[in-house]
Amino acid sequence: MALGTWRRRLSFDLPLLVVAVGMTAAGPARAEQSPPGLDFAYYRTSIEPIFLKNRAPDEGAGQRCVQCHSVMATRLSLQPLAGAAAQWTEEQSIQNYQAVSGLVTPGDPMNSRLLLHPLAAEGGDPTHTGGKFWQTPENVEWQTIADWVNGAAAEGGAPVVMAAMPPAVTLDYEFFKNMVQPVFLKKRPNVARCYSCHAAGNGEGNAGAAMRLQEIYPRETMWDEEQSQMNFDAVKEKVAPGNPEASRLLIHPLRVEAGGGWGHMGGFQFQSPADPDWQVLARWVNGEKWVNEEN
Repeated sequence: MALGTWRRRLSFDLPLLVVAVGMTAAGPARAEQSPPGLDFAYYRTSIEPIFLKNRAPDEGAGQRCVQCHSVMATRLSLQPLAGAAAQWTEEQSIQNYQAVSGLVTPGDPMNSRLLLHPLAAEGGDPTHTGGKFWQTPENVEWQTIADWVNGAAAEGGAPVVMAAMPPAVTLDYEFFKNMVQPVFLKKRPNVARCYSCHAAGNGEGNAGAAMRLQEIYPRETMWDEEQSQMNFDAVKEKVAPGNPEASRLLIHPLRVEAGGGWGHMGGFQFQSPADPDWQVLARWVNGEKWVNEEN
């Protein structure tokens, strides 16, 4: 079936589930924050098994979702399984549910990152480090997630009682341009500048999913407006707005002993989260707005 047909099929309006007090298939209703219409019981019984499924070598990178998304700093931040556990506890599932809910647009599967990122490039988005699990939206797993996004609920269950969602964190472009970009140009002891790899295409900058910065024009010392906007569009894909600890931009170049990740070819740009430049990045991810003190 053509992708356009799927877009039309998935774009119809569905009534939102009524928020009510009741029992879910997973137990008593709980007061948690989440977009309306995303059923927790359906998520736990039908969606989480997809993240735990063993993959064949030709399915993406052949790894289970949990193998990467419980240890890497990504927007999809899953809880690590305890010991030899085969599934998450209810408390862990609630935390997973809150993270996963932030990657979907209720009622709109084709505008939901959770469905587009692992979908083949024809219809999905260009890159997913873990490979492409689904070749078309006809895939059964893709459809299961789409049903949840469109409001499917577990049989016999009732929606979880939800508190009002806090305002979504918006990444401020002016703060990025004036405060974040200079961090990429700064030279630190014993490591190359971020710019040297991520704009000039050296080392880490050659990786398929690397952050791509624009090259500064000759005889200039900073990006122009158009280049800054392109940098902003690229860098925002490496953060989870409102959550610095789940943002690859902050964790990937942070020293492992301080809570960072492995495998940054450019070395450890930040020795700890107390580094003033790390704090600048965190302030941006947390939604701080630029204030021009000169005016």
